[in-house]
Amino acid sequence: MSEREKRFDCPEAAGGPVCTPEPERARISGSETVRPEKKSFAVDQSVTLAGVCMKNPVVVASGTFGFGREYGQFYDLSELGGICCKGLTLHRREGNPPPRIAETPMGILNSVGLQNPGVDAFIEHELPELRKHELAVIANISGSTPEEYGVMCGKLSAAGVDLIEVNISCPNVKAGGLAYGTRPELAAEVTAVAKAHAGTVPVMVKLSPNVTDITEIARAAADAGADALSLINTLRGMRIDVRTRRPILRMNTGGLSGPAVLPVAVRMVWEVHQAVDLPILGMGGVSKGEDAAQLMLAGASAVAVGTACFADPYAPVRVRDGLAELAEEQGLARVAQLTGGVLPW
Repeated sequence: MSEREKRFDCPEAAGGPVCTPEPERARISGSETVRPEKKSFAVDQSVTLAGVCMKNPVVVASGTFGFGREYGQFYDLSELGGICCKGLTLHRREGNPPPRIAETPMGILNSVGLQNPGVDAFIEHELPELRKHELAVIANISGSTPEEYGVMCGKLSAAGVDLIEVNISCPNVKAGGLAYGTRPELAAEVTAVAKAHAGTVPVMVKLSPNVTDITEIARAAADAGADALSLINTLRGMRIDVRTRRPILRMNTGGLSGPAVLPVAVRMVWEVHQAVDLPILGMGGVSKGEDAAQLMLAGASAVAVGTACFADPYAPVRVRDGLAELAEEQGLARVAQLTGGVLPW
């Protein structure tokens, strides 16, 4: 058994996960949030993503869970399959000026602007704390140039993260502000640089939905050596205060996430699964087990829960249990059997 399998307590390798007790209730913004009742399932919940074994297919999406410290007050983070950490840049960033988050009828718009302490601070202060938990640590990185991606991949590989999620939806300084994720040749360039510096750590490329054909970008990343793909990132959106006539967000536009984007995510995961032979981390609007199952049936090997965490810190746990319950109802031996199981008309 590899050290990676031992640390993640992969059921198929080590006999099943161990959960520790946690508080039954917590308070958020004055309302009571109740921890879901603990359940046991006969179905094997373990999955493998780009060679990384996880005890269950549920991870938390980058930018929605910080580095886990706050949510760790509600339950042991080891209950998760993994954590996609808050997006990192080479140097510390303060982010965009407020207001930078706004509600929408079926989700939120955000333009936080990658506020983060920088990759070195993450390695020094956050990674040691995450290592105390049995889950996959996925570092999400954004850069302004291919060289920045390479430097960060080298640092994170040496620090021993389990997977690097390369966000190619940020501005490309060398290409006049164009996002890397909108042109195949740029996506391929960043992917190749990341792979060249990541050593043995798998590289997962996060795709932008704000393109004409997402499969074109997926193929470019795959051909450049990506070990996995994650999708979707947020959809570009905007809201305007009709009385002041100003955009609600200071940066005018922002990224739309939440339940409204689930059908888009399912469609894009399905298209990418047919286009490339790579494992997929599916995300976008997941708030319950059935949502996660849709993404897995479309082709995802694992799923990420994001915006739902803001309303309910236990959302990832509820998704995990709902997914396992659905798999059992369908008579499956393993949750992983859902992957790619859609039956198109």
